[in-house]
Amino acid sequence: MPQMSRRNVVLNGAAAAAAIGVTQPAGLIGSVQAQPVIRSSGFFRFKVGGFTVTTVNDGYAGRSLDGMVLNAPLSEVQQVMADAYLPVDRYNGPYTVTIIDTGKMLIALDTGTGGQLAQTAGRLADNMKAAGLSPDRVDLVVISHCHADHITGLATADGRAVFPNAEIAISEAEWRWWSDTGNETRSPDSQRWNFTNFPTRFGPYAKRLRRFENEGVIAPGLRAIATHGHTPGHTSIHIADGGKEMIALVDITHRPELFARRPDYHSAYDFDPVASSATRIRMLDRVATDRTLVTGYHFPFPAVGHIARDGKGFRFVPADWSGTSL
Repeated sequence: MPQMSRRNVVLNGAAAAAAIGVTQPAGLIGSVQAQPVIRSSGFFRFKVGGFTVTTVNDGYAGRSLDGMVLNAPLSEVQQVMADAYLPVDRYNGPYTVTIIDTGKMLIALDTGTGGQLAQTAGRLADNMKAAGLSPDRVDLVVISHCHADHITGLATADGRAVFPNAEIAISEAEWRWWSDTGNETRSPDSQRWNFTNFPTRFGPYAKRLRRFENEGVIAPGLRAIATHGHTPGHTSIHIADGGKEMIALVDITHRPELFARRPDYHSAYDFDPVASSATRIRMLDRVATDRTLVTGYHFPFPAVGHIARDGKGFRFVPADWSGTSL
């Protein structure tokens, strides 16, 4: 066996890192003398039939775990988090935007935070660039619902369109609720500021807005699934091509380690917690039964995998990076 020099180790390590899209901020990868911080480029690419799907990380935001679940004591919620090896004093919610290249259209599912909600979020633009994707190439943006972490990225802080050439599609039920300020007093206190954010984000697209039926076709290969409860018109998206399929669950469950494991929990983020829990159980049962590939907006990155039954609840099974990435 030929002797391996330190130079060969370093070069081979660097080549391997480059092959999987890892950057090298300091030191030498493969060197026994350096311990660099390894950072991924923040995107993950795979196929659904002939469609190329890229999940793109937008960062995360944190809050206290206390008050996150409305119908269970904090000690119980902390135990579920501890069982998943997650913090028991803090709740961190990741943000992941899914982008689909059908070969004819480039479609974004939601838009992230636009760097305007939390210092730990707003990475979408940089990670899209790293993935070779540009906002001005996006033909269609599908809005699942109008919570700020999903629509604030539509517009810059000074009101310019982030996706200048895109049509915006949203379900009729979701549009009808948030576009009518008369509904503000009929909404939970914590969600009323969405009525202020709503016109700011959609304003730049006034001539390029389309509303789709709650269970209708959005675009070739994409169909809406009405999953109301999280918001009045929350929509999941079924993606299919060439006999393959995936469902973007969006916010059916926030972090699956908590809300898939205990789908009966009522989230502080839900507009109608009772309806949301019922919808969550129905959809998780569906994708577990059908073994359907899923993405989730708040799933741990790269936010793609499967849902499996686990006792009285469910668990998220991440996709095999080595077996599915392009």
